[in-house]
Amino acid sequence: MILEIAQLQVRPGQSADFEAAFAEAQTIIASMPGYLGHELQCCIERAEHYMLLVRWESVAHHEQGFRQSEGYQRWRQLLHHFYDPFPTVLHYKRVAGPGLHND
Repeated sequence: MILEIAQLQVRPGQSADFEAAFAEAQTIIASMPGYLGHELQCCIERAEHYMLLVRWESVAHHEQGFRQSEGYQRWRQLLHHFYDPFPTVLHYKRVAGPGLHND
């Protein structure tokens, strides 16, 4: 499993509209092969700053499967106009935590 983390900076005054659009968009990502789950978190200190966490089976499921799908085009239409600047998206793998044995 990998964790995609996207830092999302929403344009001022557009948080409510962004959250409404995300409510629709999340059904798209949840239908993709290799999708394992997601969370959208809003920053307490910066109201228009969000963190999107998506768990995928692999980077390929995100980069090739989702980003090259027809669903991604709808995702872009729903969400990309809210961001300024455009988000940084990185992938992480777990190296420590409950259930892992690090020798």
